[in-house]
Amino acid sequence: MRYPVLLLAALGLGRLAAQEYDLVIRHGRLVDGTGRPAFSGDVAVKDGRIAAVGVVAGPGRNEIDAGGLVVAPGFIDVHTHSEDIAELPVAENFIRMGVTTIVTGNCGTSARDIGAFFTEIEKTGVALNVATLIGHGTVRLEVMGGSFLRPPTPEELDRMRALVERGMQAGAVGLSTGLIYLPGVFAKTDELVELAKTVSAHGGIYASHMRYENRRIREALDELTTIAREARIPAQVSHIKLATPAAWGRADEIIDYLNQARAAGLAITHDQYVYTASSTSLRSRIPERAFEGGETKFRERMADAAYRRSIVEEMKETLRQNRQQDLSFAVIANCRAEPGLNGKTVVEAARILRGRDTLDDQNEVILDLQLRGGASAVFHGMNEEDLKKFLVQPLTMIASDAGPRKFGEAVPHPRGYGNNARVLARYVREQGVLSLEEAVRKMTALPADTFKLAGRGRLAPGAVADLVVFDPATVADPSTYTAPHQYATGFRDVIVNGVPVIRGGGLTGERPGRPVRLQPAQ
Repeated sequence: MRYPVLLLAALGLGRLAAQEYDLVIRHGRLVDGTGRPAFSGDVAVKDGRIAAVGVVAGPGRNEIDAGGLVVAPGFIDVHTHSEDIAELPVAENFIRMGVTTIVTGNCGTSARDIGAFFTEIEKTGVALNVATLIGHGTVRLEVMGGSFLRPPTPEELDRMRALVERGMQAGAVGLSTGLIYLPGVFAKTDELVELAKTVSAHGGIYASHMRYENRRIREALDELTTIAREARIPAQVSHIKLATPAAWGRADEIIDYLNQARAAGLAITHDQYVYTASSTSLRSRIPERAFEGGETKFRERMADAAYRRSIVEEMKETLRQNRQQDLSFAVIANCRAEPGLNGKTVVEAARILRGRDTLDDQNEVILDLQLRGGASAVFHGMNEEDLKKFLVQPLTMIASDAGPRKFGEAVPHPRGYGNNARVLARYVREQGVLSLEEAVRKMTALPADTFKLAGRGRLAPGAVADLVVFDPATVADPSTYTAPHQYATGFRDVIVNGVPVIRGGGLTGERPGRPVRLQPAQ
């Protein structure tokens, strides 16, 4: 039912003077991104911006009838790995689940030259908007030349600061760390504080894949809050979770910790994908000490039978501490050396490659595959009750932890195809964990405000015209762990910078996306 004109006027959305617009979306159920209750109305677009919201009298050169459908700001995914976006510029897996802006450069890995990265995007043309963080791991590798378990020298730290400064000047939205990955795993807290101070001076954010997401998560949060406090910088917990059975059931404790940190004056937020499996390299199962000094040193160590045996024993002990009996929870997603293993558990891979599936053989397979170029995997290790407790927190935003997908390649995590749709289908429509308005806020205004993506995330006059039209009754995420290459459904129209990239459910071929740079600190 359409709201009376007087009420719309009270909201600042009254009947507007008749004029011609580039596009008018009519008769929609408007969910504006703020969390405010939905209302009926129209949205007019002119010159790439939202020109009017309410009862729009003027015609559009193009018009969309959104009767029975939701009209919302385009979704913003703040945790992606899309450094290859110029190679896959349509990013169909993202736009088909309503994502119109992504933030890449997460987990410590980014383009080294942010300015050149943005120039390439502008030259190539992409279907959605792209912001990026500057990756600590990228910077450390550039300056220190390897994975070294030592602090940088004063001269090296100065060079790292300079690279971060250059990235921020080019428009990066902040600094990311990946503290379970090389070379970030070898960085100490004081190094991170110093680099975060450079970012803070520009008004950026510190986004961290923390050192621990398991039974030691409190230690990791202590480090994150120390960096936020000492660098005076907002901090984002990347893909908040409690991984492994040993950590299950602690969501209330962690939420209380975060609330206390905020009460003490820290700006702490978090993002989340809504699946109970994670995905990263199989290498993450190998103790970091094996990689100190780089890949060549790793190969030398693996040739030492006694050292290799000690590594296997340490890997087994980690499993025991995490209350995991074997590696059946780890499913190989992409192994270029052995593509026949894609979709197989590590237990199954051990049977195939070694003829046995003892715990020793399972861990040996991980070492063998790393020596042959490595592999990525999906790790089933979370509890849905914990997931839902994090999901309903007001400062949790929705993010996929995925990149643009090559359709049909390997057996990747389904989150890259279905994350936003899964929120709307499973946790809004089916379970009622979130209201529709709150779910949209977590995908729009909240990430836009947190990452300072100016002019995005709301249905409001003057905002950038990134818009999505979807059917809340049919939106779905058919992508599964065993058959991930399936696009989200229910998204009929997706508009980026005022230009439809999906119209009536089909690709238009347009690529109106652009770089989104952090606005200079005032």
